[in-house]
Amino acid sequence: MTNSHSNTPAIETLRWTGANNADSPAGFLDGTLRLIDQTLLPTRFEERVCPRVEDVWEAIKTLRVRGAPAIGISAAYGVCVGLQTLFRAGEAPSEPIFFARLAEVTDYLASSRPTAVNLFWALDRMKAAADRHRGEDPLALAERLLSEARAIHEEDRLLCRAMGRFGAELVADGASLLTHCNAGGLATADYGTALAVFFAAHDSGKKIHVYADETRPLLQGARLTAWELSRRGIPVTVQCDSAAAMLMRQGKIDAVFVGADRIAANGDTANKIGTYSAAVSARYHRVPFYVVAPSSTFDLTLPTGEGIPIEQRDPDEIRRGFGPQTVPDGAAIYNPAFDVTPHELITGIVTEHGVISPVDEEHVRRVISPERTCRGN
Repeated sequence: MTNSHSNTPAIETLRWTGANNADSPAGFLDGTLRLIDQTLLPTRFEERVCPRVEDVWEAIKTLRVRGAPAIGISAAYGVCVGLQTLFRAGEAPSEPIFFARLAEVTDYLASSRPTAVNLFWALDRMKAAADRHRGEDPLALAERLLSEARAIHEEDRLLCRAMGRFGAELVADGASLLTHCNAGGLATADYGTALAVFFAAHDSGKKIHVYADETRPLLQGARLTAWELSRRGIPVTVQCDSAAAMLMRQGKIDAVFVGADRIAANGDTANKIGTYSAAVSARYHRVPFYVVAPSSTFDLTLPTGEGIPIEQRDPDEIRRGFGPQTVPDGAAIYNPAFDVTPHELITGIVTEHGVISPVDEEHVRRVISPERTCRGN
């Protein structure tokens, strides 16, 4: 049985289109990056055009685009945007000038956010693609880089569907599930990571109910996850982050599914702040806790999660949030964007290659090979 909502199109979080025609296909010279401005959801749905690499950097930094896979894809297209300036004078640049600009653009984009390893993986992949074709005409080389960015984009679509299929097997009909932050289509190129599990279960005819942590301080769960689930016809309840443990105590949560921004070799996982709290509560209440992430989110150069850099965000995200100031001027503010969940609290990690369980370095390396992973920053 297939649910009536299964044909609802996936969200097109970002796309490469004609600079002057959003609906036309585009090559390197006449294209630009467009992305959904997620800071405006759920009340306004608008696309943001990014004709300059500075626009791409700003979109990543300010969370107009967010989620590790979507950040990586945006950065790949951002490289193309950044290289376009070399060709606007009418003359093709020399090879040294081309590669100097490529290094400048990739270093610049890498400075936008420190934790999501897909960002660095995508930039490394773009540089490697350019190195493989040294000696070619610079414009032909630029077109190759656009093809590489499109390949990264398309591969993520396929990964989302694969993770959804594997994860849906872990979901029982009638299950109530908890998620934290947003790991759906808005964070990827297609169905998402954690939310792909819900979409795939729903599409197969399983009746599920999702509890979405609002995810302080920027409310990605309330604003984005609830919007995506409602759009697909999946029943969703939003609650304060601090209510998750009570829901588990009341027996209302059958399993927890979350995404990830970086996973160390032993399975320690960085995700949105508050994930660790949910994992601790899940362990205490004997609720299975699953992470859903593609191979590109693993960083096998880091033995444990202790080496994962944790981004510190603007204090005003807590001080003022989405309205009037709620913290007195004299109070200090601690605003990490992520925390790290130790591998021993994770029941399994759902990847495009299957489920890693138990979660430890031996089983991670058995499923995830180094050539499939990010190389860190």
